[in-house]
Amino acid sequence: MATVEFFKLASLPKGQKHRKVLRLLERLENSCIKQRNDELLDEFYLKQIFNLVIDDLPSETSFQVKQWLTSPKKDKTLNIINTVKHSLYKLTGCLPSEWDLILPNANKDKAVNKRVFENIFIYAEDIRTPFNIGSIFRTAESFGVEKIFLSPDCISPESPRARRSAMGCVDYIPWERRSIEELPKDLPIIALETGGSPIGSFQFPNSGILMIGSEELGLSPQALALAKENIVTIPMYGIKASINVGVAFGIFMQRWVENIARL
Repeated sequence: MATVEFFKLASLPKGQKHRKVLRLLERLENSCIKQRNDELLDEFYLKQIFNLVIDDLPSETSFQVKQWLTSPKKDKTLNIINTVKHSLYKLTGCLPSEWDLILPNANKDKAVNKRVFENIFIYAEDIRTPFNIGSIFRTAESFGVEKIFLSPDCISPESPRARRSAMGCVDYIPWERRSIEELPKDLPIIALETGGSPIGSFQFPNSGILMIGSEELGLSPQALALAKENIVTIPMYGIKASINVGVAFGIFMQRWVENIARL
């Protein structure tokens, strides 16, 4: 980025300037995490970026930035970018941009050559909230699900809020809409629902279709009938005894994949 462009950024109205810098910091954080070269990660450019917004940041954040500007350290660069980024989210009311998440220190080869467990499918029945369907996609991709089937009344994972929640995973895991009658017939059906067998005593199959329903209504009677005796419950001990469908799904998938991986 040329110096003249920094000059232009500095002359923008405050709100617009904050949003522009925020998107730059998102890009730089992504480059750091993925270990990509980016000229803006150079100390010279980073100082100019931070100086564009330092006077508008909360006092604590501003103090941290000034410390970094006085004594820049490469091992602190990602942290300071992340800190300023989140301060700008609050200032602007913006939401995170969509980008596919690669965790810090993750093996890049493993991220490319991921493991998929054959004949492990998910059927999401009538999930209506973007956050939940996005969370389901993110978890399913993380645990090597082969494919996700969505009921006709599920919200689209392509909606902006769902894609944000999925952190880019909608593009990495196959999915399609199917009615419950159109699901594969030759695989075990499992229902994650209240009133079933405790997950600790469940005998996980080596393949199958896990059905998950909405938080409000749960799974339909038709779905529960297909599962027969394979209805699994996660025991809870708090006053509310209630967890988010995405959290419940993550607990189940970790147990299932752990059992398969042992074989």
